[in-house]
Amino acid sequence: MTLGSHFIGRLISLPRYTKRAILMSLDFSLLCFALWCSYSLRLGMFYMPDSWQLLAVQLAAPMLGIFCFHNYGLYKLITRFAGRRGALKICLSVAVSILGWLLLIYMTKFTLANVPRSVIVMYGLFSIIYIWTSRSFITYLLSDYIPNSYKKDLDLALPVLIYGVGEEGTQLYHDLDRSSDYRLVGFIDDNPSLWRQMLFGLRVNEPTSIIDLVRDHGIKEIFLADPNLTRRFKRDLLNKLAPFSVKVKALPALHEIASGKVMISDLRSIGLEDLLGRVPVPAQQDLLEKTVRQKVVMITGAGGSIGSEIARQVLSLGPTMLILYERSEFALYQIEYELRQKLQELVASTSPVPDIEIVRVLGSVLDDKLLRKTISTYGVNTLYHAAAYKHVPIVEDNPFAGIENNVFGTELTALAARDCGVELFVLISTDKAVRPTNVMGASKRVAELVLQALADEPNNKTLFTMVRFGNVLGSSGSVVSRFREQIQKGGPVTVTHPEIIRYFMTIPEAAQLVIQAGGLAKGGDVFVLDMGQPVKIVDLAKSMINLSGLEIVDEKNPDGDIAIEFMGLREGEKLYEELLINENCSPTEHVSITRNNENYLSAAELEPKINSLRHSIDTYDTETLLSLLSEIVEGYQLSETVNELNNQNLQAKGLKNQGTDKMENSPKLVHNAQNQSIDKTTVSFGEQSHDPFQGEASSKPTR
Repeated sequence: MTLGSHFIGRLISLPRYTKRAILMSLDFSLLCFALWCSYSLRLGMFYMPDSWQLLAVQLAAPMLGIFCFHNYGLYKLITRFAGRRGALKICLSVAVSILGWLLLIYMTKFTLANVPRSVIVMYGLFSIIYIWTSRSFITYLLSDYIPNSYKKDLDLALPVLIYGVGEEGTQLYHDLDRSSDYRLVGFIDDNPSLWRQMLFGLRVNEPTSIIDLVRDHGIKEIFLADPNLTRRFKRDLLNKLAPFSVKVKALPALHEIASGKVMISDLRSIGLEDLLGRVPVPAQQDLLEKTVRQKVVMITGAGGSIGSEIARQVLSLGPTMLILYERSEFALYQIEYELRQKLQELVASTSPVPDIEIVRVLGSVLDDKLLRKTISTYGVNTLYHAAAYKHVPIVEDNPFAGIENNVFGTELTALAARDCGVELFVLISTDKAVRPTNVMGASKRVAELVLQALADEPNNKTLFTMVRFGNVLGSSGSVVSRFREQIQKGGPVTVTHPEIIRYFMTIPEAAQLVIQAGGLAKGGDVFVLDMGQPVKIVDLAKSMINLSGLEIVDEKNPDGDIAIEFMGLREGEKLYEELLINENCSPTEHVSITRNNENYLSAAELEPKINSLRHSIDTYDTETLLSLLSEIVEGYQLSETVNELNNQNLQAKGLKNQGTDKMENSPKLVHNAQNQSIDKTTVSFGEQSHDPFQGEASSKPTR
């Protein structure tokens, strides 16, 4: 560390009032010097006052100057960022102080022979020049010398880059300059006219040089200072930086920067939603409000991922009553507490005050009496059915509980809705219901078939509709949550198969589209949400590791931080999911929602099969249960066959199928090839919080 950097560092660390006193002393000295220069230049000699009275009158000028500087707030400005505002304050203060000085001269009966008029003019000019020059010099020392010398010598600052040379980028530069935590290496911008130019003494580089800059300067963070950068750009940048341990942070959208000034605190890490490479379509307010505003809305599974987000959005749309129906006491407590807090904020910020009642109901969708009592007592208009078991391997090992909850829980809720006069019933379904290879997906397709059969009844007045979509980021038990936990523990991150892909969207977007789909319902609809492009799970894992600022362990980097291991497909899991059973679909008023026309069973055809399904559950007959599922659900394949084919593919790539080995040696609670009988007490019934779901169909009519 140099002597100069040490001195300036100590100067910066002084208390605020001490620094102000130093600055005032400097200004007083400069004003005295300006006055002396004015007299000396006017008289053509090194001037010395010839009486103490004249000296007192002359010293009054700089004293009045200091008073005016203080009075006009010059010392409250941050010296490094005084800028144009500081220059105006200096000019105004000097002018007012000179007027005050002239008044003092008149009152003390001194003549202009003692204080020539030219001295007064020159004093004003010299004062402005000296004070402004001193401020510029201080700005130079603190803005250029400190960040690039003092901080560097201390080795405290992280080397960073700013992507974007605009108003946000330059403001961010100034904020970085005030921080001892960062050392700006340079700028990057897409505009070729700026390449190789200098800004604040730093080079503006072309985007193609970003890898070289990261490698040569050991860049730890990159700040995206353009709020309009697309998700696709951010995803491509993350992929490009995958081999390096670099964090990428971005500014929020322009409308979110309310203060109009960019700060480091405005920056936030690139989120997983930026990896989707898709831009959410703006909501259509009329569709959002159509079945919610001034309605009594009920949500089953209200404490789950999707159910809770639907509840949040419904609350902001102005229902008369919001009924939270949830089996988990803790989940119900959490979402009710959150919504009541949000309701208080709405009451405080909205005029007129919204009159919304929140009702909590602790119960299962298998409780027919409670369902009917709740719906009839409160006069439910719209019901979102988000309660379901969703975890594929667990339902695969517990098919009776899965079918009981997902099929018969849906049936009981739908029948209660129909009999109690609910206007709209929306089922949250899943892409796993399309040509399913697992019990969970098959159970959701049967639930869809139940609703389609009910919608086909001639005297039915309830609109039954289904919304089918893929995975959502951050839902309970999702792969994202598991990856995050594994990364926090230091790895390894486990992926089932290198080729497995899934569709993803954010929870808020999924919930918003579900509500809008309800506004499009005509009865018996199977709505499919636009999920964008599928994402490779292994790429998602790599991106999450990189977003954490860690390095991936591989052949090229054996000393990395986190390893990725392939475990083999789990029971009931397939390499890719589908959203459509057939291509017989039509667009709707919303560009991201498609209405799919699929085969379904009439009530007369479906009822005996459902009764047989119920009997197989009552007798714990696994073989009959799976046989009935394959008979009811079009395209259903037993998971053992699918997994055998997929895992053969995995082994052909030379990757150890550890997951399958483990599963073959693990006991199964219910589902096994030999249909072992088990005690009924070992099977758990109920529902759960929620993620996305979808459906498929069997033969007969097409809707």
